[in-house]
Amino acid sequence: MRRNIARLGWAACLLTVVIVAGCGSSTSTTTTKSTTAKPAASSEIASIAAEVPTSVKSKGVYTVAADATYAPNEFIASDGHTVVGMDADLVQALAAVMGLKVNIVNATFDSIIPGIQAGKYDMGASSFTDTLARQKVVDFVTYFSAGTSFYTKAQGGTAVGTLASLCGHTVAVEAGTTEQSDASGQDKKCKSAGKSAVTVLVYQNQNEVNLAVESGRAQIGMADSPVAAYAVKQSHGLLKLVGQPYGTAPYGLALPKGNGMATPVLAALKVLMSNGTYMKILTKWGIQAGAISNPTINGATS
Repeated sequence: MRRNIARLGWAACLLTVVIVAGCGSSTSTTTTKSTTAKPAASSEIASIAAEVPTSVKSKGVYTVAADATYAPNEFIASDGHTVVGMDADLVQALAAVMGLKVNIVNATFDSIIPGIQAGKYDMGASSFTDTLARQKVVDFVTYFSAGTSFYTKAQGGTAVGTLASLCGHTVAVEAGTTEQSDASGQDKKCKSAGKSAVTVLVYQNQNEVNLAVESGRAQIGMADSPVAAYAVKQSHGLLKLVGQPYGTAPYGLALPKGNGMATPVLAALKVLMSNGTYMKILTKWGIQAGAISNPTINGATS
């Protein structure tokens, strides 16, 4: 799932694109509280607000976690603390329809689902791929579709076409993501076929993944397609996309298993789709190609 010419360089790139241009579980629990950007223009709908469980309403604030190192989907604005991006805008609009006050906090990706399970977060909105494995511990409401892309250094980079061509190469991925699972799985396949192994370098956030590729520690980086494309665009010619995207799958908003929020979240999302807010948000961040028209609860097939 998730920039730096030298850590500060990438951060500076992202901080200048604030609103204009913009998959997991492990053990890390580092969290940074963040204020949130202004919500999209949406109004409360009483019938949907009535579906929100009393246990959620009584909290006063609906806490949503995002790993804000994954532009343009979620990242930190130029003020150094506000979480902005497609997911942040969508969550604000959903909360408005449901009559909830929302606070989006920045957390490491692989700590979000455990945090939901522990009651620390009410939702995870962080480009999660809805998978059957994750559905064992959280519920999802699908809202977007994305594949995985490869990228490398623009000068002297490594040409790969598919997962199978990763044999013998060093690959950087973010911890807890589907990219980590895919790269590790391909490593096993390469070894079983008598080919050179895939060296998988695992980092805690996408900033570190991109830095590993730029610095040459890794030959290939992997990220969700819109994120990889955005990273390349913001690298000022240091990175380029290679190969073909693969594994298109739905993103899902992660919710506590069986807590009753999936139904009102789905209903609110359908409202945003019908009134045009959903497409306006995606278009704002240049990722409208990933729009879906049939959101569902727990829509994973694998």
